[in-house]
Amino acid sequence: MMSLVMIFDALLIFSMLTLGWMSIFSLSLFRCIVFFVCLGLLAAIAWGQLGAFDVAIAEAAIGAGITGALLLAAWNRIRPHRTKAIEPNVTNAKKSQKDTREHV
Repeated sequence: MMSLVMIFDALLIFSMLTLGWMSIFSLSLFRCIVFFVCLGLLAAIAWGQLGAFDVAIAEAAIGAGITGALLLAAWNRIRPHRTKAIEPNVTNAKKSQKDTREHV
């Protein structure tokens, strides 16, 4: 019979593989970042399961925390701002064309 630790490890492996796949192939950049941060947190849990608690803390702090914050900051800078597009004023365009013809 499988022990609870083996079931937890199998679930952890499956979750990490799923989040890794989703962070690569998701169409939304924000979702990719969120999946990547969650993958880092699960990697920290996996390192804890292996007994490497110092690596688990470093993975949680650097892999999920700092890297996630930097990715979100970069995403915030590159995302298109939702502003209204300025429609061209047709009457002003025709007037300026008329003015240039008069000077020629």
